[in-house]
Amino acid sequence: MKTLLVLFVVMNLDKLPKTGHCIETRDQILSITPKTPEQVDILKDASTQYKTALWQPVSPQYIREETQVHLFVPANSSKTVIDLLQKHAMTHEVLLANANELIEMQTRNTSNDPRSSATFYERYHSLEDIFYWINRTQQHNPSTVKAILIGSSHEKRPLYVLKLSLNNRPNKKAMWIDCGIHAREWISPAFCLWFVKHSLSFYNINQDITRILDNMDVYVLPVMNPDGYEYTWTTDRMWRKNRSVSKDSSCIGVDLNRNFDANWCTEGASSDPCTEIYCGAFPESEPESRAVAEFLRSHKDSIQLYLSIHSYSQMLLFPFSCSLQEAENHKDLLEMVKEASQKIKRYYQNNYKYGAGAKTIYLAPGGSDDWAYYLGIKYAFTFELQDLGRYGFLLPPSHIPKACNEALIAVKTVALKVIEKTQAPTSHPLTVY
Repeated sequence: MKTLLVLFVVMNLDKLPKTGHCIETRDQILSITPKTPEQVDILKDASTQYKTALWQPVSPQYIREETQVHLFVPANSSKTVIDLLQKHAMTHEVLLANANELIEMQTRNTSNDPRSSATFYERYHSLEDIFYWINRTQQHNPSTVKAILIGSSHEKRPLYVLKLSLNNRPNKKAMWIDCGIHAREWISPAFCLWFVKHSLSFYNINQDITRILDNMDVYVLPVMNPDGYEYTWTTDRMWRKNRSVSKDSSCIGVDLNRNFDANWCTEGASSDPCTEIYCGAFPESEPESRAVAEFLRSHKDSIQLYLSIHSYSQMLLFPFSCSLQEAENHKDLLEMVKEASQKIKRYYQNNYKYGAGAKTIYLAPGGSDDWAYYLGIKYAFTFELQDLGRYGFLLPPSHIPKACNEALIAVKTVALKVIEKTQAPTSHPLTVY
């Protein structure tokens, strides 16, 4: 299958010189098919220059022939990049022409009171609105929802976990869901909000949610990287890392999903603070990853299922990403994500790849799911939500319901399987709707 290099080229008229000539002002996604090793090398160079942001793969080292690549190119570099492509006979095709419109649409609130609107869960929300939602959700559900402060970010923003506990059964097990570890993946926090709303709304109505919440408490961290998320709303929509300051470099930020103690900073991560996959000064060097790790360590006897929500590429992944070795329960994990993928296909006609992270994508050491697995949480997953690259990190708000419902099917499928494999059987049937 021929691969596409997708260059996200933002053409901003205000930043271009006023020459009096007609200037193409459309925002564009260009599709290019690299065909030679020389073209691959040129694209590697282009992805590290011109203030571009590599979307997929996350590091230039993974750019290869027959490998799909997505690159964001800022307005003041677009002409240079397009000239470079033309110079080396790389033809391009326009796939999408409204990037700025998509960004504007994502940040627009159409309600006078967006925090209480019926369509609240079908839009993206600022960090301020998410904190408001956390507080409101706890206040409206005082007997079943508790907000737990587990730490704070580099810039001292709070890290709140919502605990959903729908009954007082003794010795209940639990599951963990974190969202927003990478700042620009906005569909991820949107899913955490969606999941909480769905759980509270359909308990004692939907048999699968009821069975899950009867057997497990749920810990939900809506925004694991609040500094980076805030930065994507105010300054740079393409930002990925947190916002910590390096002692040895002027470059900002650590990739929190390379900062856990799971083959830390080996192949697939970088010790260079200027890269998108910078692993940090040492494992758990970042307050965000350290807070999550400390919480999970203190709850490792009860938490049986770990889920980390990302985007994009539509994949259901499990350990290991830090090694090509197979997990001890590889067969069980594979069976779970295969079933989840089949259900998504059946109900939503969308394809999700599945498998162990390193073999499905590439080596990515220091990830939170691998670390959770090593801690003893033997059912650990990373879900990559919509889409496959047409919109990438700029998934329109109109896509939120389908993306979240697909993820919800996957979460329910694996949660029910974990209950089936680890807890005493109950009378509830194992049917996922």
